[in-house]
Amino acid sequence: MNLAENRKARHDYHIIEKFEAGIELKGTEVKSCRNRQISLQEGFIEISKGEAWLSKVHISQYEQGNQFNHEPMRSRRLLLHKREIVKLARSVDTKGMTLIPLGIYLKRGKVKVSVGLCKGKDKADKRESIKKRENDVKLKRLTNKKL
Repeated sequence: MNLAENRKARHDYHIIEKFEAGIELKGTEVKSCRNRQISLQEGFIEISKGEAWLSKVHISQYEQGNQFNHEPMRSRRLLLHKREIVKLARSVDTKGMTLIPLGIYLKRGKVKVSVGLCKGKDKADKRESIKKRENDVKLKRLTNKKL
Protein backbone atom coordinates (compact mmCIF):
# COMPACT_ATOMS: atom_id res chain seq x y z
CA MET A 1 0.00 0.00 0.00
CA ASN A 2 1.45 3.33 -1.10
CA LEU A 3 1.54 5.90 1.74
CA ALA A 4 3.39 8.84 0.15
CA GLU A 5 5.06 9.62 -3.16
CA ASN A 6 7.63 12.23 -4.16
CA ARG A 7 6.26 13.34 -7.55
CA LYS A 8 8.71 16.22 -7.80
CA ALA A 9 11.63 13.78 -7.82
CA ARG A 10 10.68 12.32 -11.20
CA HIS A 11 10.41 15.84 -12.62
CA ASP A 12 13.70 17.19 -11.25
CA TYR A 13 15.95 14.11 -11.45
CA HIS A 14 16.97 11.25 -13.73
CA ILE A 15 16.48 8.12 -11.62
CA ILE A 16 19.47 5.84 -12.22
CA GLU A 17 18.78 3.06 -9.72
CA LYS A 18 16.19 2.23 -7.05
CA PHE A 19 16.68 0.61 -3.65
CA GLU A 20 14.28 -0.56 -0.98
CA ALA A 21 15.11 0.35 2.61
CA GLY A 22 13.51 -0.15 5.97
CA ILE A 23 13.16 2.85 8.24
CA GLU A 24 13.64 3.15 11.98
CA LEU A 25 10.49 4.79 13.37
CA LYS A 26 8.93 5.44 16.75
CA GLY A 27 5.42 4.16 17.52
CA THR A 28 3.60 7.42 16.92
CA GLU A 29 5.49 7.90 13.63
CA VAL A 30 4.21 4.56 12.36
CA LYS A 31 0.64 5.57 13.22
CA SER A 32 1.06 8.91 11.42
CA CYS A 33 2.49 7.11 8.39
CA ARG A 34 -0.50 4.79 8.29
CA ASN A 35 -2.72 7.91 8.33
CA ARG A 36 -0.69 9.20 5.33
CA GLN A 37 0.51 12.33 7.11
CA ILE A 38 3.90 12.38 5.36
CA SER A 39 5.60 14.97 3.16
CA LEU A 40 8.64 13.95 1.08
CA GLN A 41 8.95 17.23 -0.84
CA GLU A 42 12.32 18.43 0.45
CA GLY A 43 13.58 15.09 1.72
CA PHE A 44 17.02 13.72 0.96
CA ILE A 45 19.29 10.93 2.19
CA GLU A 46 22.76 11.49 3.57
CA ILE A 47 25.37 8.92 4.47
CA SER A 48 27.48 9.57 7.53
CA LYS A 49 29.60 7.23 9.67
CA GLY A 50 28.53 4.17 7.70
CA GLU A 51 24.80 4.79 8.18
CA ALA A 52 22.12 6.18 5.86
CA TRP A 53 19.88 8.92 7.28
CA LEU A 54 16.60 10.25 5.92
CA SER A 55 16.50 14.02 6.49
CA LYS A 56 13.95 16.84 6.01
CA VAL A 57 11.00 14.46 5.71
CA HIS A 58 7.98 15.72 7.62
CA ILE A 59 5.91 13.10 9.47
CA SER A 60 3.13 14.93 11.33
CA GLN A 61 2.60 14.33 15.02
CA TYR A 62 0.01 11.70 15.85
CA GLU A 63 -3.24 13.35 16.96
CA GLN A 64 -3.91 10.94 19.83
CA GLY A 65 -0.25 10.96 20.92
CA ASN A 66 0.63 12.23 24.39
CA GLN A 67 3.95 13.45 25.82
CA PHE A 68 5.68 10.58 23.98
CA ASN A 69 4.85 12.06 20.58
CA HIS A 70 7.72 12.42 18.09
CA GLU A 71 9.45 15.44 16.57
CA PRO A 72 8.10 15.89 12.99
CA MET A 73 11.36 16.84 11.19
CA ARG A 74 13.90 14.61 12.94
CA SER A 75 16.43 12.56 10.96
CA ARG A 76 15.53 8.88 10.71
CA ARG A 77 17.93 6.02 10.16
CA LEU A 78 17.45 3.87 7.06
CA LEU A 79 17.99 0.14 7.32
CA LEU A 80 20.19 -0.98 4.45
CA HIS A 81 22.85 -3.65 4.08
CA LYS A 82 26.42 -2.48 4.60
CA ARG A 83 27.42 -3.25 1.00
CA GLU A 84 24.47 -1.18 -0.28
CA ILE A 85 25.50 1.76 1.91
CA VAL A 86 29.10 1.53 0.67
CA LYS A 87 27.93 1.35 -2.96
CA LEU A 88 25.65 4.36 -2.53
CA ALA A 89 28.35 6.37 -0.73
CA ARG A 90 30.83 5.71 -3.54
CA SER A 91 28.44 6.71 -6.29
CA VAL A 92 27.33 9.87 -4.48
CA ASP A 93 30.93 10.94 -3.85
CA THR A 94 32.40 10.17 -7.26
CA LYS A 95 29.67 10.68 -9.84
CA GLY A 96 27.89 13.77 -8.52
CA MET A 97 24.71 11.85 -7.80
CA THR A 98 22.23 12.37 -4.98
CA LEU A 99 19.94 10.12 -2.95
CA ILE A 100 16.25 11.02 -2.92
CA PRO A 101 13.29 9.28 -1.22
CA LEU A 102 10.88 8.36 -4.01
CA GLY A 103 8.08 6.98 -1.89
CA ILE A 104 7.00 5.44 1.39
CA TYR A 105 4.82 2.33 1.41
CA LEU A 106 3.75 -0.66 3.50
CA LYS A 107 5.10 -4.11 2.78
CA ARG A 108 3.90 -6.98 4.97
CA GLY A 109 2.96 -4.51 7.70
CA LYS A 110 6.36 -2.78 7.71
CA VAL A 111 7.02 0.79 6.56
CA LYS A 112 9.52 0.84 3.68
CA VAL A 113 11.20 3.66 1.76
CA SER A 114 11.95 3.58 -1.95
CA VAL A 115 15.36 5.26 -2.37
CA GLY A 116 16.47 6.59 -5.74
CA LEU A 117 20.05 7.16 -6.83
CA CYS A 118 19.47 10.23 -8.99
CA LYS A 119 21.22 12.76 -11.18
CA GLY A 120 19.75 16.27 -11.50
CA LYS A 121 18.06 17.44 -14.69
CA ASP A 122 18.73 20.82 -16.23
CA LYS A 123 16.02 23.02 -17.76
CA ALA A 124 16.37 21.55 -21.24
CA ASP A 125 15.90 18.01 -19.93
CA LYS A 126 12.80 19.09 -17.99
CA ARG A 127 11.30 20.71 -21.10
CA GLU A 128 12.07 17.61 -23.13
CA SER A 129 10.34 15.31 -20.64
CA ILE A 130 7.27 17.60 -20.58
CA LYS A 131 7.10 17.56 -24.40
CA LYS A 132 7.41 13.78 -24.45
CA ARG A 133 4.61 13.40 -21.89
CA GLU A 134 2.32 15.78 -23.83
CA ASN A 135 3.01 13.93 -27.09
CA ASP A 136 2.20 10.61 -25.43
CA VAL A 137 -1.12 12.02 -24.20
CA LYS A 138 -1.97 13.34 -27.69
CA LEU A 139 -1.08 10.02 -29.29
CA LYS A 140 -3.20 8.14 -26.78
CA ARG A 141 -6.19 10.44 -27.47
CA LEU A 142 -5.84 9.95 -31.23
CA THR A 143 -5.68 6.17 -30.94
CA ASN A 144 -8.73 6.12 -28.65
CA LYS A 145 -10.77 8.24 -31.12
CA LYS A 146 -10.06 5.80 -33.96
CA LEU A 147 -11.30 2.82 -31.96
